[in-house]
Amino acid sequence: MKGREFKDMVFQLFAMIAQGFSSPKRLEIIDILFQGERDVETLSKEVNMSIANTSNHLQILKNAKLVESRKEGVRALYRITDSSVFTCWKNLQAIAETKLYELKEIVHMYYQDRDKFEPISRENLLSRIKSEDVFVLDVRPFEEYRMGHISEARSIPLSELKRRIDEIPKNMEVVAYCRGPYCVLSAEAITFLLKTGIRAVRLEDGFPEWKDAGLPVEAG
Repeated sequence: MKGREFKDMVFQLFAMIAQGFSSPKRLEIIDILFQGERDVETLSKEVNMSIANTSNHLQILKNAKLVESRKEGVRALYRITDSSVFTCWKNLQAIAETKLYELKEIVHMYYQDRDKFEPISRENLLSRIKSEDVFVLDVRPFEEYRMGHISEARSIPLSELKRRIDEIPKNMEVVAYCRGPYCVLSAEAITFLLKTGIRAVRLEDGFPEWKDAGLPVEAG
């Protein structure tokens, strides 16, 4: 093997990984799969694409070894291969947050009318959980909560929040969280809770970041 052939082959493999991260829809699929396994039908609904297009994106992600699948009966369940994918995704976000002024503007525009109070950090939330002076609210779909959640968190999916508002104590501050810093579920929950007179803030990131930091989690 000549030097040119070696470089061409190596950089082609690097590009295969980059290709996996090069589509907005594939990034969204990756972000969702950090919450737990999904079949193609569920993923297609989550990302608002046809099953065929979702399958094509999943195949590209599998070729890049970013996701893998297993069979459960007739269903194929997809999952992230390992924690290195999460590290790469967070590094990509960090570069975008540092380099792209447009991202900061979009984030500011979305949250300026929703965040009455500053988001709470993981460290602050952990301290308050230990002090038992906070109500931790998981507003993700229940299946995601079942696969893993912050210890002591209560599951009330955003779609059920209005109907189950009486389950939230009025004498405690609520901290809502969802899938990550760019998930809108907790922001929408905060907007609703504030309108009902409940003091509520959101966690500055989400469950994957909490878990990756080695903080207490539960399943089931």
